Amino acid sequence: MELGDLKPAVKKVTRRRVGRGVGSGLGKTSGKGHKGQKARTGGGVRRGFEGGQTPLYRRLPKRGFKNINSKEYTEVTLTMLNKSVAEEVTADTLISEGIISKVRDGIVVLGTGKIDKKLTVKANRFTKSAAEKIEAAGGKIEVV
Repeated sequence: MELGDLKPAVKKVTRRRVGRGVGSGLGKTSGKGHKGQKARTGGGVRRGFEGGQTPLYRRLPKRGFKNINSKEYTEVTLTMLNKSVAEEVTADTLISEGIISKVRDGIVVLGTGKIDKKLTVKANRFTKSAAEKIEAAGGKIEVV
């Protein structure tokens, strides 16, 4: 291998030199055509602009309702709690054990499945069936 054989890792792209004569292929109008809004300095239109016609995003009706005060809970079932090794189950223990990935606005325990262990569960909400099943197994529930 010689020093002259070396090539750059990324191919160098030469900068487009416009307005440098007719022979360059990008002379005179510099690839912008003749006149018009797109040929002007600072020319062009914003995204969604339809030439003065009412744009699509204004022609379509608004739909639905987004409650800004709604909470999005992370759902945990009793089957998931059964997999937990800790005796006191909190959001942090569930994340560290890999049972859940993230806590959104809190945790809600659902009564799906069975629970065999005696656990102390700390969560934001419990369904009635979940609370009954945890207490029937000898565990405790604590609303955080």
